[in-house]
Order: sequence, then structure tokens, then C-alpha cells
Amino acid sequence: MAEGKPLIVQSDLSLLLDVHEDAFEEARAAVGAFASLEKSPEHLHTYRIDPLSLWNAASAGLGPEDVLDTLARYGRYDLPTDIPFIIKDTMSRFGKLILRALEALPAPGAASGAAPGEAGPPADSGQGLYSDLLLVCTDPGIERELGANKRLAKWLEPCVGGFRVRLTERGTVKRELLRLGWPIRDEAPLVPGDPLALSLLPHRSAGGAFGLRPYQEDALSAFVGQGLPGSGYGVIVLPCGAGKTIVGMAAMAAIGRKTLIITTNVAAVHQWIDELLDKTDLSPDDVGEYTGAEKTVKPVTVATYQILTWRPDKASDFPHFSLFRQEKWGLIIYDEVHLLPAPVFRVVAEIQAVKRLGLTATLVREDGREDDVFSLIGPKRYDVPWKELEKKGFIAEAYCREIRIPLPPAEELTYAVAEAREKHRLAAENPAKYEAVRELVENHPDDPIMVIGQFLDQLHRISKDLGAPIITGRTPNPEREKIYNDFRHGTVRVIVVSKVANFAIDLPDASVAIQVSGSFGSRQEEAQRLGRILRPKARNSFFYSLVSRYTVEEEFAANRRKFLTEQGYRYAIEAWE
Repeated sequence: MAEGKPLIVQSDLSLLLDVHEDAFEEARAAVGAFASLEKSPEHLHTYRIDPLSLWNAASAGLGPEDVLDTLARYGRYDLPTDIPFIIKDTMSRFGKLILRALEALPAPGAASGAAPGEAGPPADSGQGLYSDLLLVCTDPGIERELGANKRLAKWLEPCVGGFRVRLTERGTVKRELLRLGWPIRDEAPLVPGDPLALSLLPHRSAGGAFGLRPYQEDALSAFVGQGLPGSGYGVIVLPCGAGKTIVGMAAMAAIGRKTLIITTNVAAVHQWIDELLDKTDLSPDDVGEYTGAEKTVKPVTVATYQILTWRPDKASDFPHFSLFRQEKWGLIIYDEVHLLPAPVFRVVAEIQAVKRLGLTATLVREDGREDDVFSLIGPKRYDVPWKELEKKGFIAEAYCREIRIPLPPAEELTYAVAEAREKHRLAAENPAKYEAVRELVENHPDDPIMVIGQFLDQLHRISKDLGAPIITGRTPNPEREKIYNDFRHGTVRVIVVSKVANFAIDLPDASVAIQVSGSFGSRQEEAQRLGRILRPKARNSFFYSLVSRYTVEEEFAANRRKFLTEQGYRYAIEAWE
């Protein structure tokens, strides 16, 4: 046993990092290069080494000896005997398959052969750099294995030197081979896209110096990668309120190319546009909106996932996918990338030659498709514990409290005989919650408050009780933005919102969130709702979750609560009297 060392390496490939040791910060930075952060409560942070984290490390230039050296340098105990073999064997798989450009095409600007009126090569064609791709196998045995796989036959065409891969199947092949345990080293060039001169302004419009925070600088460097192979694509994970939009704009400035930004709703589109015009030297003529209300394509275009996934009927194709293909984008930013809709995965699989940045507060997906995000957008390039940013004052300190409220006697029998799905709704709409909401609002007379819920009848009742404006999916966008602006400027102190406010809404002064109902046990939703009140401010933040006692809501609440306790937040639980 080595005294004073912060790292405990366990035989199940989990790593425990003691925050109280002097070398904690140094070890955390080193371990984060090849292990994924799972939990960061107050005493011991948990990381996990898995194949994907090791292959991500290998893609960044680390070798197995680098990993083992870090484990030995910071490890409190001797390594379990099987760990070195597992790490070496797993990392040896990276680089066995290499994807390269196959044939050169005419230089940009040369005749493409397209007939008049026809579009030239799409952005993912390589824009004159290459036609198809060559998958090279450095091991003959692996080449024979892939050649015999009938499922892969529709994507891999045997040829001299390996397998021919169509450009539009670039992402699909990477995803399928990753699932088989064979990560691809993608060496095919990324297209530059049309140039765009862009700089961050030295000062905020409201006054005061503007600059990247240290962790934002680190996130940017991890993504841009100083031009190293494998850079220019991946995911940045930062808590709500930590400035993901700033990182996105800094990436745009560093890359200096025509950019498409995709986000969750029209309000988020307008927030991105406002931030771009406030904090960069772009003019309104440089920035376009692509939504249901307006479809303007400019050097920087901000769109919604909803418009891109719209189609007239289930048998039709997605007409707005052409936005991806017909412009020479140099960067695509996927905001709230953990929400990436399934149809967008398809087009992302095609658009692999463009630099791409995913931004999110949590990579938790309730459908379990986190691996698709990694294989199609790119590996996680940067992550930082929520509580670490709170400790340094970059996000607000939050107090989380779960309040358990009994069902009224008249509702108990109805609940007891209800079907399982109906039980959830009866518990969520417990009428005793109305009194609890009123009392919590009265207890915070000076705080901006958001009441958040799932069921519209319940929310309309609360809105009427409190005399507060309500925002739901049916609220027209102009009215929705007016309410948000009134809340931001203090004209309105309490607002009631449905799940439409879960994502990408910047309400910096909100300091109290009261959650009256949620989507079953969604950890993702819990994290996003807490994030609405984490913007740094002079006052502390309070997150209340109202849960019906002795009902299925307690079970769902426990699952939602799990994510935040893993991030280091403490939940106080109390019974409502």
C-alpha cells in the first residue's frame, strides 16, 4: 500500500479516486484521458475503464503503457494481475482497421459532370477530395472475418487492399464495426467547408471583460486538438449554466468555417442567434434561422431538430435533410446532443466528412443509444464534474429537496384499484400538491420561481391558482418568448412550464424550481430541470421535487434522484404534513 496516493484500481475495471488526497486534481486529469466518469459524490469519484474509453484514448495518441504508467503512479495498491493484459489486448484492437480516402476527385471548382439544374456532389462527398473510402485491415485474419460476415456484405465491397466503402456509409460502417469490437481509425480527410471569419468580442455588450474560463479553454483544446489526427469531432459534456454555448462559439472561431447549429426548439434558436450577435463580430446578415416560421440559410445557420425531422407522412422522406447536404458546411454543432432524434442519426451517419461538435450536460439517453452518439458524432472529448464547477463558483450552489405528500383519503381507493399506467398519473396529479406549491412559493417571496410539470391539466390549475403565466407545447412562439423575457427582466416572478422548458432555455436569474410531475424515472429530465437554476448568481438555488407518498412516484423519483446524487448533490427527503 502506497500512502498518500489517491487512486484505487479494482479488478472490475472501476477506479475510485479519493478527493481528499493532495494528488487528486493531477490524478483526475490523467485518469480522465482513458476512463469515463460515472459518479462524483463528495468523497470518492468513480471512473470506469471500458473498451470505448480505451479506444478513445488510443485515438488521442495514448498507448497501453501510458495508461498502465498512470495507474501505477497514482495507485494506492498493486494493480490486479489481469488489468495489464485487458488494457493491452483491448487497445491493440484500435488501428487494426483503418479508413482512408480511396480515389482523388477533380479539385474544387472543376467540372463535376452534373447536368444543368442538378446539384453537385453533396457536402459529405469530400467536396473534390476523394470519391469512396478504403477500409484497410492490418491483420489478414480480421479481413477474412469481416469478409465472411453476411451482415457487413451490404456495406463492405472486397477490393485490392481491403474493402471499398461508399461515402454515405462512412458512419454506418464505423458504428457497426464498433459494435463488433473493432474500432476504426478514420484517416479520411475532413472537408474544410467554406471559410467564415469569426472572432469572439473582447467585451460583453452589458459591460465587463469577456473571456473563456479555464475549463472552457480546456474543452476547446480537447475538441480542436491542435490539428492532430482524430481532432475536429466529438462531444463536450458540461453542466447546464457552465457555458456550453460559449464553447461552441469559440470552436466556430477556432475553425473559421461555415457553420450549421442544430438545437431543440425555436426559443433556443433565438437564444443562439442573440448570443452570436452579442459575443462575436458576426452581423445579422451573417446569421440565418431555419425553423418552421423562417427558412433562411446564411454562413451561420441555426435550425431545430423538429424542422429537420419533419415530413408530410410516415412514407415520405425528410425534405429538410437537404440542409445538411447542399451547403459546404465546415462545422456542424449538435446542441443537447443527448436528444439527437433517431432520424437524424441516419443523416449524421452520412455526413462524416464535416467537423462536428456535440454539446450536452449529460450523455444519459433513456433509449440506451449513447454508443451511437460516440460513433457518429465522435468520442467524448471533455467532461468535468458538476460539483467541481460549483465549488469554484462557476455554477450556482443548489439545495435539492424531495417532499413526499400523502394522497388525500378520497384518492387512496381509486389509486389502489387503478391500472399501472393510471397509477402514475393519479400519483403525479395528487391534488394535495397544489397546497404544497402555494406554500413553497410563499416561502420564497423574493426568488424567481419556475413550476415544472408533465401533465397539462395540473399545470393549468397551478397557473390559475398562482396567477402565473403558463408555457406549454401549444403556446405560440412569440407568446412563449415574451413570457421568458418578462421572467428574465423581473416583470414576472413565477412561471409555470411544461417539459418544453427542459432543454436549452437560458433563464439566468431563476433560483427556485418546483417539480410537480415528471416523465416516469427519467434521469436525463431530472438533470436538465435542475440545470434551469444552476446559472451563477448572487443567491443560492433550490430544487424541490413533489412526490406522492406510498405510490409508484417514489420508485420513479429514486431513479431520477440517482443521477444527481452521482453528481455529488445531496437530496434531503421529508414528509409533508
